[in-house]
Amino acid sequence: MLTDSFGRKFSYLRLSITDVCNFSCNYCLPDGYQCSQPRDFLSLAKITRIANAFSEMGTEKIRITGGEPSLRKDLPEIIAACKAPQNIKKVALTSNGYKLPQHINQWLDAGLDAINISIDSLDPRQFQQITGHNKLPHILKGIDMALSDGRADVKVNVVLMREYNGYDIETFLAWIKDTPITLRFIELMQTGENDKFFDAQHVQGSRIKQNLILAGWLPVINSHSAGPAQEFYHPDYQGRIGLIMPYAKNFCDSCNRLRISAVGKLHLCLFAEQGLDLQQHLQNDDVEPLKQHIRAMLGDKKVSHFLQDRLTGATRNFAMLGG
Repeated sequence: MLTDSFGRKFSYLRLSITDVCNFSCNYCLPDGYQCSQPRDFLSLAKITRIANAFSEMGTEKIRITGGEPSLRKDLPEIIAACKAPQNIKKVALTSNGYKLPQHINQWLDAGLDAINISIDSLDPRQFQQITGHNKLPHILKGIDMALSDGRADVKVNVVLMREYNGYDIETFLAWIKDTPITLRFIELMQTGENDKFFDAQHVQGSRIKQNLILAGWLPVINSHSAGPAQEFYHPDYQGRIGLIMPYAKNFCDSCNRLRISAVGKLHLCLFAEQGLDLQQHLQNDDVEPLKQHIRAMLGDKKVSHFLQDRLTGATRNFAMLGG
């Protein structure tokens, strides 16, 4: 398995397939998507080579991200290509849910095992204010379809923001009382473009954790290929809660994931200073040079993301790399 100089093992790949997004969320793309680089996104053939290489290096889980990955018409083929290698046990998708009702069956048929949908408010007006789209009922319909089908785990991501949802946790808790999903509260993270918004809106997840424990929520033991969320369950609730707290002490100690951008660059951290180009090793089906190149570059992975020092690296916004 891929291992860095600090002994961390990497069984989880986050693979971006586009940096384009059709939403204009206030914490990510408040002015909408701006094309800032050539849109020479990874082809299906190159994605297949990446999946094969990482599978051979011990990766068990691939999460397909964006931008908004459903904007790619070949998403079903990409899901199937990521699921095909022998060692890949789980293929997940992170989406804004815009195309969920129309395409969920297609994605599931292609082999999708898990889906995370971003819903930062359950109030339709607040949802529209955050995202720029009046699509909350449409997205909730898609979630209901996915739950009814039963083939994929369903999670909902909520980015915590003081003025927009920081005081509305009880509404989310009421929703998962009878809804069997995992609701993940994610601390807002600073990027190169949102520093003022971050200062005004950041909410500490540790406060929510304390309240959950006081209310009888109990910790869940995560698998080694799980993401960074601390997960909790309650016997009176069908749903679960996950907390992602990147500003917590020792957050990076359990890092198990690497990232590849939509233009074929390896990012050793979401907040790395730069992406490391893989394109020269993606031109044919021999993945041995690609594997050797990735192993060599892993030696440069840092001990921390250094967010606590307000260092955001090359990450201007989350659509660049899928969070």
